[in-house]
Amino acid sequence: MKPENENFFERVYQVARLIPEGRVTSYGAIAKYLGAARSARMVGWAMNASHNMDDIPAHRVVNKAGLLTGKHHFDGTNLMQQLLESEGVIIKELQIVDLEKYFWDPFTELKAEL
Repeated sequence: MKPENENFFERVYQVARLIPEGRVTSYGAIAKYLGAARSARMVGWAMNASHNMDDIPAHRVVNKAGLLTGKHHFDGTNLMQQLLESEGVIIKELQIVDLEKYFWDPFTELKAEL
C-alpha cells in the first residue's frame, strides 16, 4: 500500500473511532469530513482493511442509503447487523430503518476536531 493511502486510512480510522455507539455514518460523510468528498470508495477500502483492528467500529459505517453494503466483510452471515442491533439500531432487509435518526455526520458533529 502506498504511504499516502496509509495516512488517509489512519485519518479514516480516527473519525471511525469517534462514531458513538448506536449511531452510524456513511463512507461519503467520512470522505467529505476529511476533505476528500470523492473518496467514499477509499473509505470503504479502509473499513475493509480494518477488520483485524479491535478499536475500529467498522460496523457503524454504511452506504449513503443506510444499506449494510460492507456486511460480507464481517465474519458470520449477519454479524454487522447483529452488532448494530445490539446497539439499538433498527434494521430491516439489510437497511437501517429511519436512517436520519441514527445518522452521525462527522462534518457537523466534530467541526474541526481532527
